[in-house]
Amino acid sequence: MRRVTPVVFKAGCPDCRGRFELAASALRLAIGATSRTTFYSFTCPECGSAVRKPAGERVVELLTGGGVRTLRLHPTV
Repeated sequence: MRRVTPVVFKAGCPDCRGRFELAASALRLAIGATSRTTFYSFTCPECGSAVRKPAGERVVELLTGGGVRTLRLHPTV
């Protein structure tokens, strides 16, 4: 039986400048209709700030491939 290594992502907090690794379960990905409405978010483990950062195509690919929970946003009409 093969052992599975948990996926971790390197992240940084713009408020406290902390750098750390987060498990996929600590991140959330929101995919909107445009690049401006596509982002990932997490809570800084060092200062507790809510962090939201833009996610381009490559970041979306890495996060979804790593098991990050994803929310698809729908534009309101």
